[in-house]
Amino acid sequence: MSKKENGYSEDVSILSDGVNIEGKITSNGNVRIDGKIIGDVSVKGNLTLGNSAEIKGEVTAKNMTASGKVEGILKIEDKLTLESTCVIKGDIITKILVIEEGAKFDGKSSMTQSSSYSSTSSTNAAD
Repeated sequence: MSKKENGYSEDVSILSDGVNIEGKITSNGNVRIDGKIIGDVSVKGNLTLGNSAEIKGEVTAKNMTASGKVEGILKIEDKLTLESTCVIKGDIITKILVIEEGAKFDGKSSMTQSSSYSSTSSTNAAD
């Protein structure tokens, strides 16, 4: 298993269409999901959801590109891309949010900044 300088594996784990999982999924690398997951998904690398993917649970990842369906909270560290076939029911927390025409999103979104930016803002607000 090879690792990048950022600490997560370059390898990609694939959960194919037809795979149904109930439970928590964690990965130190990149993951592509085309199946159905009932439970939380935590990925230290990039997460890709194909058109047939369905997740019910909390999703955390470094970056995420979604074409499938998610019902739950999405906590994406850097960039979340909702492609035209994507359906999201739940709240989104991310730094960068890209929503393509046709994507459906029902929930709240919060655009977060790095922790150093937040502490600087808090310090300046107190002055």
